[in-house]
Amino acid sequence: MNIKKLSLIVLFFTGVLNATTDPVKDLVEYVNTLQGTNSKFELTRGNTYPTIALPFGMNTWSPQTARNGDGWKYQYFKDTIRGFQQAHQCSSWTNDYAVFSLMPVSGQLKLSDLERGAKFNHDNEIAKPHYYKVDFDNGITTEVSPSLRGSHMRFSFPKNEKAYIVIDGYTGASGIKIDRKNRQITGFVRNGRGMDRVKGFKNYFVIQFDKSFQEAGIWENRNGKTWENQTSKEGEGIGAYIQFKDGQKVQAKIASSYVSLDQAQLNLKRELGKDRNLEQTKANAKAVWNKQLSKILVEGGTEAQMKTFYSCFFRASLFSRKFYEINENGDPFYYSPYDGKVHNGYMYTDTGFWDTFRGQFPLNAILYPEMHGNYVSALVDAYHQRGWLPSWSFPSESGGMIGNHAISLLADAYVKGLKTFNPEEALEAYYHEATNESPIGPSSGRQGWKEYFTLGYIAYPEVREATAKTLEYAYDDFCGYQLAKASGNKYYEEIFGRQIYNYKNVYDPEVGFMRGRKKNGEWVENFDPFEWGGPFTEGNAWHYLWSVFQDPQGLINLIGGNDNFISKLDEVFTSPNTVHVGTYGGKIHEMTEMQMANMGQYAHGNQPIQHMIYLYNYAKQPWKAQYHARNVMDKLYDYTENGYPGDEDQGQTSSWYVLSALGFYSVCPGTDQYVLGSPVFKKTTITLENGNKFVINAPKNDKDHVYIEAASLNGQNYTKNFITYDDILTGGTFDLKMSTSPNKERGTGERDKPFSLSAKK
Repeated sequence: MNIKKLSLIVLFFTGVLNATTDPVKDLVEYVNTLQGTNSKFELTRGNTYPTIALPFGMNTWSPQTARNGDGWKYQYFKDTIRGFQQAHQCSSWTNDYAVFSLMPVSGQLKLSDLERGAKFNHDNEIAKPHYYKVDFDNGITTEVSPSLRGSHMRFSFPKNEKAYIVIDGYTGASGIKIDRKNRQITGFVRNGRGMDRVKGFKNYFVIQFDKSFQEAGIWENRNGKTWENQTSKEGEGIGAYIQFKDGQKVQAKIASSYVSLDQAQLNLKRELGKDRNLEQTKANAKAVWNKQLSKILVEGGTEAQMKTFYSCFFRASLFSRKFYEINENGDPFYYSPYDGKVHNGYMYTDTGFWDTFRGQFPLNAILYPEMHGNYVSALVDAYHQRGWLPSWSFPSESGGMIGNHAISLLADAYVKGLKTFNPEEALEAYYHEATNESPIGPSSGRQGWKEYFTLGYIAYPEVREATAKTLEYAYDDFCGYQLAKASGNKYYEEIFGRQIYNYKNVYDPEVGFMRGRKKNGEWVENFDPFEWGGPFTEGNAWHYLWSVFQDPQGLINLIGGNDNFISKLDEVFTSPNTVHVGTYGGKIHEMTEMQMANMGQYAHGNQPIQHMIYLYNYAKQPWKAQYHARNVMDKLYDYTENGYPGDEDQGQTSSWYVLSALGFYSVCPGTDQYVLGSPVFKKTTITLENGNKFVINAPKNDKDHVYIEAASLNGQNYTKNFITYDDILTGGTFDLKMSTSPNKERGTGERDKPFSLSAKK
């Protein structure tokens, strides 16, 4: 046999071997961006839209089935698309901001979002992170691929049909300029809730077409008035319409900026200027997403599990958004939504920490420590610009939800070694939060802060959601205490250390729950653990009993020891899924979703109880955490349009799944621990930013083998019910022997328990 022929045979078999053993796949193909889109006001299956974006991109894109201004911008059960929006929406409940849209129209020109809609079928729709395509019933095809601050679109019109593109200025102020010579539309939009608090805010955009305009004009979407011969105009709802040659295929490159129109032009040149066609943008975006998704490579699961995991990982890779841009010198800078000025450095927006402190940011800390370090540093910058730490940024402070959870992000980063900010400044900022009421909403500052310091709790009914606030403030004060302790600040350590056990002041041993307490110290009458609202936020006493992230052992002590604590945890799942609407006066969607889950009082569709499963690890029955974590993942998540058990919430519900599928979860951000559950896959490889790999091996894992019989970390027997941040970032191998029955001896020692303030020393 000649050498050349032998070489060819070797190369052939090497290729076959690699093809069958190389676990790296085209991971983006597992993602379904329609996951969770079958949502409505009465029932949430995620409240998502088919997001077209790059990881943490400043802008996202979405087809629009709703009328302008409707928060449910895309609903799976609808069959008409009215536009393709540049979007920034976190949730249907927050609506959106800085929106404009493009829509192809054939035949007769129709301008309004009601009239221009085109019918479609999901069979003719491709929905991936890097590429969206829909073939309309009228013969038009629309394709979209993203960049960080823009997108590349292509509209293919039917032969011999008139071809129009309508640009809609959405719900607020806008401006348009038509440049027929250069085939370009420029303009700005200013829309969204709370824009009166955002000084000088504008989203400047540029749209570069590859075909000449046959005709062009300006219109406004309030009453449909048009200006055929005008090339520029500003006002309310101002847009444009363009006519191309009949049956043409038209490409549009789009980019935007919050700084200036010149910066929008620079963003367009940088991000899309070299892409001659949409295929190039699509390939670039696909490569970015495959690199992103390969940070966590899972093997040994079913096809459905792979699709669910990577669809959730996609959603967990969108928030918070990069609000900064890159100037002509290559340096980061940004328009600040907090003071309306341009600053050097980094800024991130579009998240509510009440949701995302729990899982989204602890996941980010593992996968993107550099970005996370920039993020927490930007929180302190935002404080200097506005006078308050952010809590629900959209893009400025929206004032929603409760708690002072920016301190959770800051403390969590610092104790994990991400010391990118001045801790004294952060502590001063948090002290300001803890000793003042915010001028807008409950989410920054503290309502009832004086009583919280003097009584040790927030009084009800003087303050709405008082018991929930007491619990979350006690946790936040723990985070302030942790940051002060880690940075050697004795002054703030003592101040915040006084409140970290305040959760005890709203626990009533007579009823065995947290409950509302009056200013005079008496309990609020007519206690009902099934009643929602009142002293609680989007939940009831069953859900908030467990909101003692910093001290599960202290909670165990209050309830009467391990046996009583375990019984109470078990009771969450065995209790009837009864709902009493309480102060809400009627059923809200979270109530319906809990009942649909049919897991007793376990309401995974909302954040307050999502960590509760992992508390079994603190009371010497870790196998129950393993069972319930796997059961929730299997029963309540999938990759379809009905894929979530409630609001997805800016990556939090997805991050819960991603972390839990790895086999652990962040019960108490502000410590360096991740508490163990049960991984979904036989093998998981986390590729870390520092070049290390952390591998989780569970070779016997399947739907029946959910229990950890034994564990070893880097070859050493491991009985703890948690792993640390350093364990993960150092890299290594975590080997798990999985079983069909629980090992009731493993993980039951005192030293095996995760962190608690009241733990025995």
